[in-house]
Amino acid sequence: MDFSQMIRVNDVMLRDGLQMEEKVLSVEQKLQLASMLIQANIKQIEFGSFVHLKLVPQMANSGELFQHLPNSSDIYFVALVPNLKGVELAASYGVPAVNFVLSASNTHNLQNVRQTTEQSLASLKTMKEYCQETDIKLDVSIATAFGCPFEGEVAVERVVSIAEQLLENQVHRITLADTTGMANPRQVYELVTRIRKLISSEQLNLHFHNTRGMGLANVLAAIEAGATSFDAALGGLGGCPFAPGATGNISTEDVVHMLESMGFQTNIDLDQLLDAAKILQRDVGHELASSVLQAGKYNRKYPIPDKEGNN
Repeated sequence: MDFSQMIRVNDVMLRDGLQMEEKVLSVEQKLQLASMLIQANIKQIEFGSFVHLKLVPQMANSGELFQHLPNSSDIYFVALVPNLKGVELAASYGVPAVNFVLSASNTHNLQNVRQTTEQSLASLKTMKEYCQETDIKLDVSIATAFGCPFEGEVAVERVVSIAEQLLENQVHRITLADTTGMANPRQVYELVTRIRKLISSEQLNLHFHNTRGMGLANVLAAIEAGATSFDAALGGLGGCPFAPGATGNISTEDVVHMLESMGFQTNIDLDQLLDAAKILQRDVGHELASSVLQAGKYNRKYPIPDKEGNN
């Protein structure tokens, strides 16, 4: 493993994290958090989604938020979309990139978007044509790539076949998503190794949840297999609404802390991230799942207590 290589860490808290929160944050609160992520040098931010407002009211102000975000070619702002209508709405706000999610598992796809995976792949072709006409980058996430909470194991060949069809449609980037935290490091290494035979590391992205405590180990397994780009969420917020107990994403600050302490390069300011996490914790009104936020960085030094036990 090359410990000196550059690893890109993207943040999805504003979408994947906040969509699970009972409290709906204002545009001003989201903009402050986005600004702090940018100050920390996060270069890719999933800022919201264009979905049915009754289903995900937390994302109702995504369009307004985007209008207040900085117009910078240096930062890749992307929004989740469920269908062509979502892409058209994103385009009306001038959003430069969208992320379409389909599941390797038919059952999960039906629960999520009320379509089979094959129907979603058919819809993708129309979306791709529209994105080409409007100069919008189209990313695609393969959800349940490492297992489905309803069907169980998902065959590697199934995921590879879907990836091949996405490549035929010339999508910008493909994300393998561990939607409910079922992946283990060996499985991650084997699947990423297979997928890397099809696409470059620049086109591949990984999205892990820490449901069963294996999120960071899965990041390292993916790096060993040739991946260099990962989604994470500030504070470890998030989960899956269709899988009870599927807790949040891997924490952005925990991922950056691990990588930087090992010698990998991220170019992300961890102290700035921790400041942002404190603001996020205040805004959502509950403790976050971030380990480094609670315990501090690995090189934190503590005062030696005196004989009376005082610091």
